[in-house]
Amino acid sequence: METLDLLQRRRSSKKFGQDVPNAEQLENMFKAAVRAPDHGRLKPYHFVVIEPTAMETFRRCLLETAQELEMGDEGVTKAEKLAKRAPMVIGIIAKIAKDLPKVPAWEQMVTAGCATYAMQLAANVQGFETCWITNKWIKGQALRQAFGCQADDEIVALLLVGSPLEGDSITTASQTEEITDFVSYIK
Repeated sequence: METLDLLQRRRSSKKFGQDVPNAEQLENMFKAAVRAPDHGRLKPYHFVVIEPTAMETFRRCLLETAQELEMGDEGVTKAEKLAKRAPMVIGIIAKIAKDLPKVPAWEQMVTAGCATYAMQLAANVQGFETCWITNKWIKGQALRQAFGCQADDEIVALLLVGSPLEGDSITTASQTEEITDFVSYIK
């Protein structure tokens, strides 16, 4: 897929096959992530790979989160579904350095977000589907503990990763978005 076409048509996937990136493919994703815009070269992020063999741990963390945040039976059902949706998850943690007047916390969060997006694109280019998950799941203490988060750290995303379903190609939008509602010019 051509770069511009990927950028204009990429889309998150709801369904995944069972293949995951190998060590070299993951390294390519991380190399793309560390090239994200980064004022002050702080590298304000950390990545935690939940491999297929650890998905049961991920499931338990989601179930604990559903209980902790009082999400009820519906939350438990959603946790079970999310834990089975993709064969690999990458947790992206923003490592916020407080008290930096030249690089405020919001800018460090944006950098971690850009790193996440770069990983998504690198995964797509290598033939893998992705989906960026947040919602209440990133607020629970179980994942924070599993990821080794410090007090000021923020979980930015749970990046679901896996191959396309058998016989499918990477999910793309059927057409590019109309941009006139999102762009204005000062002349």
